[in-house]
Amino acid sequence: MRIVLLGTGDTVGTPKIGCNCPCCMDALAGGRSGRTRFSIMIETGDGRVLIDTGPDLRYQLIKHKISHVDGVVWTHGHYDHYAGFGEFYRVQNRVNVYGLSDTLDYILGYLYFMEPTRHDAVVYEPFSLIGLEFTLFPVHHPPLAESAGVVVCEGDNKLVITGDTTRKIPNRSIEIMRNPDILICDAIAPPEYDLQKHMNTAEAEDLTSELSAKKMVMTHLSHLFPPHDEAVKRWNLGYDGMEMIL
Repeated sequence: MRIVLLGTGDTVGTPKIGCNCPCCMDALAGGRSGRTRFSIMIETGDGRVLIDTGPDLRYQLIKHKISHVDGVVWTHGHYDHYAGFGEFYRVQNRVNVYGLSDTLDYILGYLYFMEPTRHDAVVYEPFSLIGLEFTLFPVHHPPLAESAGVVVCEGDNKLVITGDTTRKIPNRSIEIMRNPDILICDAIAPPEYDLQKHMNTAEAEDLTSELSAKKMVMTHLSHLFPPHDEAVKRWNLGYDGMEMIL
């Protein structure tokens, strides 16, 4: 299983329009602080799946020479996690899309012109795609009533993607998340920020400890961090284009 972090930014990306903070200035200078909006590619010998399709998807697909995918899994109905799917228009038809029912209802109301092949997932019930087992689990991302993380398994190998969430993840979800080989974890800001919709780095590290994750990478990162090369001395931040093999 090959995992590529296509985009590691939050809803506004880095650099933020009109901002001259150190992180944004590093991004403008071409540093790793530059973060496009959230999307992850998972690839096996049987195909490719995207976890979320942020607004910068066209750029991400061109950069990574991706012209075909075998499925899209949407975690929730926020613009920065689905809007880029429209970039498949006149490129690929009838894409298989997966998500919880209310999430699909909302997203496909916007992307109706794409005519994807819809697959309604049920929380905690696995489904198979490109030789992998995917399971969606509920997280806590107010004000949304429905938001999910993803467990991806290939034999004994286990990847967990938290999706957008606070630390208040339901206990049943915590149980199926335990002992991942890789945890890709929402961590939108440093620990001095008390957040209402996302985890900060301290909460992400606490979750990593509770789950006994072998490896954790933080994503969905804002411009509130120091420049990337400085920030990674303190936190295990992902970056656009980061690859992992599991």
